[in-house]
Amino acid sequence: MLTEFQVFRTNNSGNRDERQIYRPISKKEQAHHSSAGANQFLAASGKQISRKTVARRLRGGGLYARRPVVCVPLTRQHRTARLQWCREHHNWTEQDWACVLFSDESRFSLSSDCRHQLIWRENGTAYRPENIQEKDRYPTCSIMVWAGIMINGRTRLHVVANGTMTGQRYIDEVLLPHVRLFRGAVGDKFVFMDDNATCHRTLPVQDCLDSETLIRALTEEWDKLPQQLLDNVVQSMDRRVECCITLHGGRIPY
Repeated sequence: MLTEFQVFRTNNSGNRDERQIYRPISKKEQAHHSSAGANQFLAASGKQISRKTVARRLRGGGLYARRPVVCVPLTRQHRTARLQWCREHHNWTEQDWACVLFSDESRFSLSSDCRHQLIWRENGTAYRPENIQEKDRYPTCSIMVWAGIMINGRTRLHVVANGTMTGQRYIDEVLLPHVRLFRGAVGDKFVFMDDNATCHRTLPVQDCLDSETLIRALTEEWDKLPQQLLDNVVQSMDRRVECCITLHGGRIPY
């Protein structure tokens, strides 16, 4: 990764200065600015350059000041689990992935609260119209939605009323009306994928998923029972009644 001050050249530099060295840097150095790059160049070459020169040369070389991408921290346990999961699914075919329903929630708004956008401007020009980004004093309407996708299919877009997804609402509004239908259509190979959001990992949600698995297993076993076996049970009632009378209401052998 390169910082905004790692590659530049001066107008009065020679061939040696024209070819600056790309070198690995630490995370601490990644937070430096153009002014730090100017100081670093001064210490290395003895030549004085301005921060604007550094920024201009960087832009000329295709490098721009950008905020780092924000990601969820990955611990050693996370990496181990991710690697194990990928190895287990490395040989899956498209037919295998076709049985997976991927799902997630996301919030959408008419206006953005993001403050990460950068602009280049001169000192003392902060309040010029071209340098101002207007923002409503009060937040505008925002909506949270949930949806799932799979090969050759998708769920309906579900709007989460009042914008907050809880464990119980996840059961009532997502698992039962949407996921259950896809599980029934796909069959035994169905796999439901969601993330580790708090509302997805509550005890009621886990109980619901476990109960759905149990219900499916019981349904499969029930469907396997031969009709002749059920007929025999009903047809044995005459014998059972006679036996109960003989034993004066006592226990009868089955």
